[in-house]
Amino acid sequence: MGAFTMDDDWLVFDPDPSVPQFILPPGSVDSHCHVFGPGDEFPYAPERKYTPGDAGKDQLFALRDHLGVSRNVIVQATCHGTDNSSMLDALRSSGGRARGVATIDPSISHDELTEMHDAGVRAVRFNYLPRLVDPQPDDYYYRIVDKIRPLGWHVVIYFEAADLAARWDFFTSLDTVVVVDHVGRPDVSRGVDGEEFGLFLRLVGENPNFWVKVTCPERLTHAGAPYDDVVPFARRVVDEFADRVLWGTDWPHPNLKSHMPDDGALVDFVPRIAPSAGARQRLLVDNPTRLYWEGESW
Repeated sequence: MGAFTMDDDWLVFDPDPSVPQFILPPGSVDSHCHVFGPGDEFPYAPERKYTPGDAGKDQLFALRDHLGVSRNVIVQATCHGTDNSSMLDALRSSGGRARGVATIDPSISHDELTEMHDAGVRAVRFNYLPRLVDPQPDDYYYRIVDKIRPLGWHVVIYFEAADLAARWDFFTSLDTVVVVDHVGRPDVSRGVDGEEFGLFLRLVGENPNFWVKVTCPERLTHAGAPYDDVVPFARRVVDEFADRVLWGTDWPHPNLKSHMPDDGALVDFVPRIAPSAGARQRLLVDNPTRLYWEGESW
């Protein structure tokens, strides 16, 4: 038996996803996915707030090929804390086909950051969901930004829509590119023209350094698959901010409680939020390539 036992209510990713009907354009990037462990090789953090089932690099890369994705952006999982070893191992094993988003603390050294950069890390993530992490004071994050700025990295932020107003001043003070996870986590029951989502649209509209991941319909939905209630929110963002949107699977879908999505169906969701070929090219290929592989041939 391994050293870690996954939580009793943990939902394991679909081991046999469908083949998507929508064929992804060449060079498509899954801009938000994770690796968990394996825990026996890359132990989960003592301070973690959940224990997942293992979901390692080999399974991620197999899914990449099954879906027709060309490259991945692997986001450090909160269950690993600031030990980025599993994510970095996946980057180094990808043959240049993956970039990383790390979790670090302000004490990290320049040499450690340089090593991460050489492996393919291009961003850090600030998570504001107390059920996943313990959020820190603004100064903590400013110190991290000071460390990553010389490397040209950007910041990824994860927050609930209800918390945006309280975080507004800090978020808009960041002078890097800022990528918002999961459409800013809107409450889709409140409507795409509601005040809450309107504030989010204002955030992105007034701050040209802000980008948005139009990800996780399975996490945002109230109605369930095929996620009709999420379409207007993601579509609105794709229409208004075509050059600053990204797409991803969020594999292996951590902490979902209602259901585990079919990753093939998540690919088929793309044409519903980006109906034109041009919009899909920007969302899936041009934007993530510019952000994560700028200046590099592929």
